[in-house]
Amino acid sequence: MDASPSPAAIVAQLTQAGSPFELVEIEQDGRRFKAYRNAPQTLIELINAARVHGPKEYLSHEGDRWTFDRLFQATDALVAWMQAEAGIRPGSRVAIAMRNRPEWVVAFLASALAGAVPAPMNSFGQRDELRAALEDVEPDLLICDPQRLERLGDAENAPAAHVLLVGETCSTLAHRSWAQAVAHDPALRQVVVVQPDDPGLLLFTSGSSSRAKAVLSTQRAVGQALMNIDFIGAFSAMTSPKAIQALMAKGLSPTTLTAVPLFHVSGLHAQLLTALRNGRRLVIMPRWDAAQALELIRTEKVTQFNGAPTMVMQLMEQPGFDPTGSAASLGAVGFGGAGLPQRLIDDVTRRMPDSFSGTGFGLTETNGVGTAISGALFMGQTRSSGLPSPLMEIRVAGTDGAALPADQAGEIWLRGIAVMREYWRQPEATAQAFHDGWFRSGDVGYLNEAGFLFVIDRIKDVINRAGEKIAAAEVESCLLMHPGIAEAAVMSMPDEQTGEAVLAVVVPRPDASLTEQDVLAHVEAHLAAYKVPSRAVVRPEPLPRTATGKVVKGELKVLYA
Repeated sequence: MDASPSPAAIVAQLTQAGSPFELVEIEQDGRRFKAYRNAPQTLIELINAARVHGPKEYLSHEGDRWTFDRLFQATDALVAWMQAEAGIRPGSRVAIAMRNRPEWVVAFLASALAGAVPAPMNSFGQRDELRAALEDVEPDLLICDPQRLERLGDAENAPAAHVLLVGETCSTLAHRSWAQAVAHDPALRQVVVVQPDDPGLLLFTSGSSSRAKAVLSTQRAVGQALMNIDFIGAFSAMTSPKAIQALMAKGLSPTTLTAVPLFHVSGLHAQLLTALRNGRRLVIMPRWDAAQALELIRTEKVTQFNGAPTMVMQLMEQPGFDPTGSAASLGAVGFGGAGLPQRLIDDVTRRMPDSFSGTGFGLTETNGVGTAISGALFMGQTRSSGLPSPLMEIRVAGTDGAALPADQAGEIWLRGIAVMREYWRQPEATAQAFHDGWFRSGDVGYLNEAGFLFVIDRIKDVINRAGEKIAAAEVESCLLMHPGIAEAAVMSMPDEQTGEAVLAVVVPRPDASLTEQDVLAHVEAHLAAYKVPSRAVVRPEPLPRTATGKVVKGELKVLYA
């Protein structure tokens, strides 16, 4: 029997001339980049192509079901209102601030169809964060729910030219109601034209400490990123025939449980827009609850769940979670981020060995494009973040910017057609982020001889203890192997003798009795002595996290370092 084709051979087959993922070269900013010939050129093209799905169900939200027809009826009506009442034109900016719900989807699609630049806000943000984001964007229109409007304070002085409120009747002239807007005649929607190099999207970075920056991407960059997600699916299918057979045998419609925020690439690109493009179902959770997620997986026959590693761990640790029973429909779980906890890897490989589960590496600044790995490849390379996308060049750079050899760690740089244009109105930050067209990720990792990327940690999370470099993610993974630890965060703290020392903050499981000595002894038994924390804090409250599940280490440093 012939050996299975190599990953490189499969990539070559998928991207050859005449294939759906054929690669061409595009000149942009004086450089030539690889691009998918058949990718949508603009968000308008991408969205309008989904109209063919008509009566198929697209969204399920707390019992409310939306077909594609219903979605486009509301979307076209909202576009007509935007154009007639809010003066939205190509290039206008529309801020969206609300929890995950169908109206969020309609607001985003209508903004894009009007030729505007959607600017999703962090719906978990408090007053100062929301106002700062709106002041950065200066939107022509803000679409929000009552909770976000209340956080903004004085509704009459919300930093936007127009305010559209979702969820209740308006009592002032300062803002209009959603019901009024979607009552407009959809036939009055004016068709607009935008170009591939026009601004397409403003997304805020999900940084866990400093003020978030708005990332501006072109229409083309978003379209290429969406096509790349389809490429990953095709590549995974060809490298994992056993998983494909298991999935096909279930005979279920592809359905994704969406619990991650839609205001980041993980929710917007990989779930909302990918499902829209391919006529798949989304089951929307307005807020994360592991027990409710398991029930939705069972009742809605969910086949895919992607979330932060902590979310996947909580789901799989739910009483009654059974990949052959209560969660039998689930064909894949996905998770991103550096240093996946070994406990999570062990659980997935043991309980879902023939699934399409996997991970990847990408950033808001690259529209999520970077590397990916799933299915059989992931099961054989569980510590890797995968192979580079055909769209993306990846360099592991030394301190001088030169490419490092295989297996040597440095900063991960990326260059490609899906990379952002700039940090919105921050030329200095943009200049600092780029070097000769390469985007400097701030992540540390290495490429092995076979081309797989291994992400070690964020540069700022690598602790320098008397010259020895310690990856916080490695110590965190070790801590999470302790049966009594539910959450763990590791960071540096000042030390007079070593410069930096290791600080660990852990949250015990509800039924566990845990002391600082227990924590230190566990690490000492598994890692080198210099990696053992100098101090361990046992904290009863959950760790503070961003909307995307990242631990806010800056807050913990203030409290404990």
